[in-house]
Amino acid sequence: MVVLNRIYTRTGDKGDTALGNGERRPKFDLRVEAYGTVDETNAAVGMARLSTARDLPQLDAMLARIQNDLFDLGADLCTPDTGEKLEYEPLRIIEAQVTRIEAEIDELNADLSPLRSFVLPAGTASATALHLARTVCRRAERRMVELAQVPGETVGDPALRYINRLSDFLFVASRFANAAGPGDVLWTPGQNR
Repeated sequence: MVVLNRIYTRTGDKGDTALGNGERRPKFDLRVEAYGTVDETNAAVGMARLSTARDLPQLDAMLARIQNDLFDLGADLCTPDTGEKLEYEPLRIIEAQVTRIEAEIDELNADLSPLRSFVLPAGTASATALHLARTVCRRAERRMVELAQVPGETVGDPALRYINRLSDFLFVASRFANAAGPGDVLWTPGQNR
């Protein structure tokens, strides 16, 4: 259980922070950057929920689950798998979370028309916010993939699959939100030449 009695600790005043295993790393460390960008993704999803809570309750329930998953993902990334025995079982993204998000993508996509062009990040307020969350999510994925390539660093395969599926989910969710309004705004190549 998490207990936060005091918000400021002063332990990071010199520019470092503690990972879940107690190891100290600079705040610009790639692992810190990766879970920090997952946190940004979570905040962007929260912004999208300002519209979905009112207009799209089915989608909003999915986004609420995703926000919780994103905390799980941050905890997963915050505690590197070094092979050392810890005093607790670290939280990891599991395959069931990936499977659930895939099922939700299929559910949202079932009645959408096939795309014949790329979609601009526009339309309803919900869709536009979901597109923004998708782009932040893609940045989190790039940081995680980069981290996974660093010798001595690990990122679990389910975590990588989850973040990849999440950007797909957010894209389909934006189309779902636009379908409830005026529809997708499509890219017209060379329109303004």
